[in-house]
Amino acid sequence: MKFTENFERAKKEALMSLEIALRRGEVDEDIIPLLKKINSMENYFTTSSCSGRISVMEMPHFGDKVNAKWLGKWHREVEFEEVMEAIKKHREGQLWLLVRSPILHVGARTLEDAVKLVNLAVSCGFKYSNIKSISDRKLIVEIRSTERLDAFLGENGELLVSEDYIRKLVEVANAQLKRFKNKLRKLEKNL
Repeated sequence: MKFTENFERAKKEALMSLEIALRRGEVDEDIIPLLKKINSMENYFTTSSCSGRISVMEMPHFGDKVNAKWLGKWHREVEFEEVMEAIKKHREGQLWLLVRSPILHVGARTLEDAVKLVNLAVSCGFKYSNIKSISDRKLIVEIRSTERLDAFLGENGELLVSEDYIRKLVEVANAQLKRFKNKLRKLEKNL
């Protein structure tokens, strides 16, 4: 297939883009060692990544990411007080507490390389990993986990749940974050 012919050019472009993002501080700090390890391998390169996050978001209606506003976003465990501070910024639309697991997109040289990476990722707990795209230009693996939380908290400036409930949500969110951060370390170790 042609994606093997385009691999070196695509890897070079992806590494230049990553270098720019690193200089701008646009890459999650805790995933940088994993990205460097993947990119040092002959048959792989990263195209995008997120180390996973906990966030408080305001949006006109669920799913409207275009018009959504981040009120708080963390790629680490959070304190209840930080979440409450973000919640107090809510004015209009719906208010959500969200947890999103890590996601990495990785270019692979061959289909065999892609399958190897998917199998490794799944064995490290990234159960939603798959071959995302096969075209004549590129072959992309998506590494994703199962942790996710979508909790509706309020609407139009009004909090509709108790602080005790939010405190419990923060505990659950932090537990999920710990779990997927451990999976990232396991993947890095096993590469």
